[in-house]
Amino acid sequence: MAEQYLTTFPNLRCFKETETALTELKLPHQIISPEPAYERVGVPAIVVSPEVRSTLLAERGDELVISGWVEYHPPAIEIPKTHPKVFDDDIFGQVAIMVLSPCIAIRSKIRFIAHLTGNLEAVFPYLNSEVPTVFYNANAPSVYFKQDYRAISLYPQRIAAGKADEIVDAWRLLEMVRCQVNEIWARRDSIKPSFKMREKPSVLDILKRLPGTNCGQCGEKTCLAFASRIWSGTSPPMHCKPIFDGNYGHLREELTGICAGVAAED
Repeated sequence: MAEQYLTTFPNLRCFKETETALTELKLPHQIISPEPAYERVGVPAIVVSPEVRSTLLAERGDELVISGWVEYHPPAIEIPKTHPKVFDDDIFGQVAIMVLSPCIAIRSKIRFIAHLTGNLEAVFPYLNSEVPTVFYNANAPSVYFKQDYRAISLYPQRIAAGKADEIVDAWRLLEMVRCQVNEIWARRDSIKPSFKMREKPSVLDILKRLPGTNCGQCGEKTCLAFASRIWSGTSPPMHCKPIFDGNYGHLREELTGICAGVAAED
């Protein structure tokens, strides 16, 4: 498939203005809608060729507001046909991706920052109590956790995430967080909030969860060097091939568990 680019928008008005500009300029484009399942966490995205993007920016670039450009990859998952769950006391609100860019480490994946109309600060201690892998910072209110190989950070009115496979995967992640946060918030009267902050593991703690074979498949000469890179956030644990693709799979749960609060480079 020929190279294409995708962008999304802070709100529906910005989407409609860009769609109108493309139509007026008679430029071909494709629209990907988050509806129905992800309509509360997404604004439609537009896919264009490199030539169309260049023409659009040259002709109307100063007039349009977009969230950013990434390489387009066809969605690997379908958008469910069901409408999103409605919560009586919705602490999350509406969501829109304000910043969209390629991941630093894996350019084929995307990172994004989404803004919320709600405010999540009050739910953080309940998340900290209910979700064992959450890392909570009470001093600068935030929550950090991993979803598979994706890193997700929650702040009072924004969400930052990396390594989304493509735009539909990004919407899926946002909808998953929206539902989890609201479901825990709905049960808050039966949950004892926790303000305890988990400590970042040491390099030695990480090393103890590695095979110790110094095989070099991660790109480092020793497991100690790789543990240091995990600790610094410059390599994710998944780069350890013996654990994730080899004969040391029994170490996977321990390694990912202790590294859940270490933010790997996107």
